[in-house]
Amino acid sequence: MEWLGKLFKNDEYRLSAPAAGKAVSVTEVKDETFSTEILGKGIAIVPESNRIVAPCDAVVDLMFDTGHAVSLKANFGAEVLIHVGLDTVNLKGKHFTVHAKTGDVVKEGQLLIEFDRAAIAAEGYDTVTPMVICNSDEFKTITPQIGTVVAEGEPVMTLKK
Repeated sequence: MEWLGKLFKNDEYRLSAPAAGKAVSVTEVKDETFSTEILGKGIAIVPESNRIVAPCDAVVDLMFDTGHAVSLKANFGAEVLIHVGLDTVNLKGKHFTVHAKTGDVVKEGQLLIEFDRAAIAAEGYDTVTPMVICNSDEFKTITPQIGTVVAEGEPVMTLKK
């Protein structure tokens, strides 16, 4: 799947799933910051795994110290935010293991974060994982593929400049 996260055709790019799970609309996320698309358009994954991988070739713009989120700058210009769970910043890093740091150049599929999904849920947190394009206005269209169960690395979003 060499084309994922790279130029697909006619200024069209694809991002792959950062985690295995059910792909749902970001508008269904029970957090207004994501559901109203304040941070940008995107998708959310209800994770069935404990890993977050890079959805494309990118530079790690910011790896949060707590490990609950990562911001990437894709090679094609998209600013991608992946946020593991809702309000999980309150865990202060508990249940998260970081595998990349700010400034790292990462390849699509590279492990970025591991998390203990069961332990996070047991503490009362929703583990839904939004992936949003923070510079959505720089793309003509952003099309998420929702409503299916996806494997880590499967295409989940198409962006067109």
